[in-house]
Amino acid sequence: MANYQYDEGGSMAAYFLLTFLSLILIPFTFTAFKSSKKAETTSCECSVCVKQHERIKQRNKRSLLNPKLGAKTLFLLGGWSVFAFLVYKVSTTRNEGKLYDPFEILGIKMGTPEKDIKSHYKKLSRQFHPDKVKLDANQTMEMVEAYFVEITKAYKSLTDETIRKNWELYGHPDGRQEVSMGIAIPKWVVEGQHRLWFLAGYCVILGGLLPVVVGKWWFGSRIRTKDGVLANSAEIFFKSIKEDSSINDLLGCFGRALANEHPVSIPIGGLEEKVRARLGGKYNGSAPETLLYAHLLRIPIKDASLQKAQDDILIRSPSLLTSLLNIAASHNWLTPTLNAMRLHAYITQAVSPFSESQETSVLTQFPNIAEDELKEIVQHLDERDVKAFIDHLEKSHDARANEVRKAADSWGRLELVEASFKVIGERIVTPLSIVQLVIKARISPPGAAVKMESKESDVDSIKRSIKENEEKDEAFLSSKRDSEDLTNVLVIARKAHTPFWPAPRRPAWWVLITEPKLNRLVMPPMRITDVPYSDPTKERNFRAYKLQFQAPPNVAIYNWKIQVISDTFLGEEVIQDIVLKVDDVSQLTVDERGVEDEISDPEEDSLAGQMALMKGANVRKLPVHDESDDDESGTDIEESSSDDDSSSDSD
Repeated sequence: MANYQYDEGGSMAAYFLLTFLSLILIPFTFTAFKSSKKAETTSCECSVCVKQHERIKQRNKRSLLNPKLGAKTLFLLGGWSVFAFLVYKVSTTRNEGKLYDPFEILGIKMGTPEKDIKSHYKKLSRQFHPDKVKLDANQTMEMVEAYFVEITKAYKSLTDETIRKNWELYGHPDGRQEVSMGIAIPKWVVEGQHRLWFLAGYCVILGGLLPVVVGKWWFGSRIRTKDGVLANSAEIFFKSIKEDSSINDLLGCFGRALANEHPVSIPIGGLEEKVRARLGGKYNGSAPETLLYAHLLRIPIKDASLQKAQDDILIRSPSLLTSLLNIAASHNWLTPTLNAMRLHAYITQAVSPFSESQETSVLTQFPNIAEDELKEIVQHLDERDVKAFIDHLEKSHDARANEVRKAADSWGRLELVEASFKVIGERIVTPLSIVQLVIKARISPPGAAVKMESKESDVDSIKRSIKENEEKDEAFLSSKRDSEDLTNVLVIARKAHTPFWPAPRRPAWWVLITEPKLNRLVMPPMRITDVPYSDPTKERNFRAYKLQFQAPPNVAIYNWKIQVISDTFLGEEVIQDIVLKVDDVSQLTVDERGVEDEISDPEEDSLAGQMALMKGANVRKLPVHDESDDDESGTDIEESSSDDDSSSDSD
């Protein structure tokens, strides 16, 4: 029968809790610090962005008077406090569970002969006898006497032959013992007067708290989609998005979903009247919608609580926008998908989508530029682009020209160096093969968004660089990564001009293949980020990205378009023609097709072979038999049979 030993000192329970807490606190702390470091992003250097960045820093600033401790921070502080207390308890608790070992007390090994044990004990008795020991500063006579009694007891136990053998064989003076099991809880918890309270707490945790936590997690995951939004919000998108939905239609359903996702309970005061006045008296929305439209219309909010509520719904809006985009793309509808992508930039730059002119909307992204002024400025521009706009401000000696140029420096413009379709290990694309869309992109260096002239020598160097890096292209194509590793120390675009967005913003772009004639998407969009700035001094002056899809089943030439749309800046869209040529398998050589393709071809005289011949596919030819060989073989048979007959007759 097992003999149970309780942890009276609590050291075993402390070790168990330390192990359990370390498994939770260490990875949780690492992810918390990692996420906080990622949030630090360099801001644009224009005055409005610097002002917004300072406001964000003040909002997130923590001090002793304003600690702003969230649930994660409180959990970490409490967890590490308990961890430190347990470490102190373990380090200061005396280990009472150590087994009595007479060999260790005398300082000898197991198997030492009795003669050596006696001689060793005599040395120790002469050295540690209370009458012969000279006390040190840290010793007392009681300590010396206790130690002498201990070595005498060990000596007596080892000079008995039976007891010594039991110690050596079983580790106990009485021989083999019953199984002893340790329980990592004090005895008073189980057998004392507090056992009913302990049992009640155990039932509450396992029978009440644990099912509540699991149930909350389970039902919480069921009411949210994979994009992290409520199922009701996704239902609003699903019912509202149509094949020809405009950006205003998408904004309306997005506002309703925002009200369902993040309700605002504080009063909004006269903000609704200001929004209604700007929209012509046709607005009647909820508090979250009002805060959203106030942001798009750039209506200033002086109330601190309202400003905080607006910041909160804006920071949480990307998940809703992603869900809106995914639902639009799931139908392969081109128009609502493009408008959902553009809506990201409208909200990021706080630009109203109700503007009559797209050109003026693009220019209102620059600092201190109002839409009313742009109507007159645009009339004096020879070309309605960013370069002409900045040149006009400088010629007019406008004080805002310097700020606009700073914003353009952090703006950048994505350039598609190359876009092509590749199949790993094959020189052509065959029906239903796995195709890789490989794009090579970069951002114009600071100021290139203003200076749009391109040099022919730069184009030549790009082509030459592409040819010299074919091996790197093949290595990236065969890798499992969606983006190429930056081994040439190119500078990544980590800052963006976002004077109204309540958080640092890193620019990103969507890449999609479209068929405009049918108003359809060819494949789901790909989102790319960390695009590097162009540096002509580098050998590989771009970064490669890839997206995998399956080729169409029919042999044809597909004239599609590749479109790149920014999620941060309005008007930053790239549209290029791209052609996918799907060739028949017969265009491959025998070596390229391999042995398996020859075996898989049907035989010529079979039904499958005849069907394949009608379609122009490959079939296996039957082996050709020589008729002369057949005749010779037949003659030989006849001759042998006649010989047999003649021999039988002679018999």
